[in-house]
Amino acid sequence: MATLDEALQALPFWDNLTDEQKQMARGASRIVPYEKGEMIHSCTGECLGLIAVQTGKIRAYMTSEDGREIALYRLFEGDACVLAASCVIRQITFDVQLVADVDTELLVLNAHTFSLLSKQNVYVECCMYKLATERFSDVMWSMQQLLFTSFDKRLAQHLWDESQQGREPIRATHEQLAKDTGAVRETVTRMLRNFAEDGMVKLGRGTVTITDREKMKKLALA
Repeated sequence: MATLDEALQALPFWDNLTDEQKQMARGASRIVPYEKGEMIHSCTGECLGLIAVQTGKIRAYMTSEDGREIALYRLFEGDACVLAASCVIRQITFDVQLVADVDTELLVLNAHTFSLLSKQNVYVECCMYKLATERFSDVMWSMQQLLFTSFDKRLAQHLWDESQQGREPIRATHEQLAKDTGAVRETVTRMLRNFAEDGMVKLGRGTVTITDREKMKKLALA
C-alpha cells in the first residue's frame, strides 16, 4: 500500500505544483479503502473530486430507466479519473456510477481543492481535461460496441479479455456478465449455452472456462 505522499507524487501534475499548492493538496487528500461490491460514487452521492486507483479495480456504469446496467469502462491500479467530479467540470452532464469490482484503495483529492488547483495551475487544468477526454473516449467505445456489435461478438470479446486471452477461468455469474455487457441475464445464459454447445466454453458454478481458444479468438477479434 502506497503512503499518501507516494500516491500524491504519482499524480501527473504533482511536480508542477508550488510548495503551497502541494501542502493544500496533502491536507485535502486521503487514501480510502472500499470492499468488493461497495459503491464508490452514485448519481445521488457527493461530488468526489479526483480519484486515483492505488490497488484493486473499479467498474464504471450507467443505469437505464428499466434498471439495466450499462458498463462504460474499468479503472485499474495507476488509473485516475475525474468523471466523479461533475461539480468541478460543468461539461459533465451525465451520471456515472462507480463500484469496486474487488477490494480497492483509492487516493481521493476532494472536489473543492481540486477545483481550486485547476483554476490556479494550468498543469492541473490540462491534466483534468486530458483525463476527462480519455474516459469519454472509453465511454464512446462502449456505446459503439453496444449499438453496433452483435451480442455474440460482444460477449466473446468480454470473455476473451477477462480470461487473459483464454488462459484463466472467468469467475462471474451470468448476472454479472449481463451487467458487464449491457444485456439481460437470460440473453447471456442463452448465448453461453450456445458457446458451450459449440465447444468454445465450459460452464461451471460461477465460472466460465474457454476451451477452444482459437474459435473464441476468431469470434472476439473478427
